[in-house]
Amino acid sequence: MSNEPIGRSFRPVEGDIQLVADRLREAREYVGYSQDHVANAIGIGRSGISEIEKARRKVSAVELKAFARLYGRSIGWFTDEKSDTLPKEVAHLARTASELTQSDLNELQQFADFLKHKAPG
Repeated sequence: MSNEPIGRSFRPVEGDIQLVADRLREAREYVGYSQDHVANAIGIGRSGISEIEKARRKVSAVELKAFARLYGRSIGWFTDEKSDTLPKEVAHLARTASELTQSDLNELQQFADFLKHKAPG
């Protein structure tokens, strides 16, 4: 009997590694952090951040979790897990809303409830 896995391979392929690298760079740029800032926050050297973003270094699960927390994203977003991905418009609203005061959040919730229940057309 072979020791080969049955069905598809579970090893990461270049496309998977590149996707994670691209998403990490995109998220860092979106929040406006420098590689130095991320390196200090995560505890990886700046050159390590650069290597990760160029897909020359793989990311451990623990590191990916730290990146996700730092960038305010789910781990699934970096790996393109569809069940964990919000539409771009909703994700943008969520990121924007996270910076509002509690009073503004309450008002936003009331407005969202109004829109949800208003008559179509």
